[in-house]
Amino acid sequence: MTHRIPHGSGAKGPDELRRQIEHTRSQLGDTVAQLMDKADVKGRARARAADLRDKAGAMTVQLRVSARHAGNAVQDRATHAGHLVQDRAAHAGHVLQDHAAHAGHAVQDRAARAGRSGTSGVPQPLRGALRSGMRHPGAIAAVGVLGAAAVAAGFAWRRQRRH
Repeated sequence: MTHRIPHGSGAKGPDELRRQIEHTRSQLGDTVAQLMDKADVKGRARARAADLRDKAGAMTVQLRVSARHAGNAVQDRATHAGHLVQDRAAHAGHVLQDHAAHAGHAVQDRAARAGRSGTSGVPQPLRGALRSGMRHPGAIAAVGVLGAAAVAAGFAWRRQRRH
């Protein structure tokens, strides 16, 4: 920044000359300070690095909060999905258990009818199993229930693997 004194307007005395000199020194000092600031690359880099560190710290906090919220949302959804799968598996297990019990009773009835009419209509390899079933009807029902539970567990596992 330059300040020129117009031609013909010299100092009107020593006091005014000193004031002009002081004013010029002040301007020169400001100019030198500005030049030093521009030349101080290291200082400007430090200031920029400090600024970036502050911004990175703020962003880290923001990202942590966002990640925490996202994690909570995912956990809530997973819990809900788990409960849904568990409910559906339990329902499927009960339905299959009912079907297996129904089928077991039907087999028992047929076996009892076949037992009354003899084992002549049953193929040879199944006659021993039929006689055993007629002697122990509870075992057949238990096997049916266990089979239904195994099928329900298989359905639940397969459904869970799909999702």
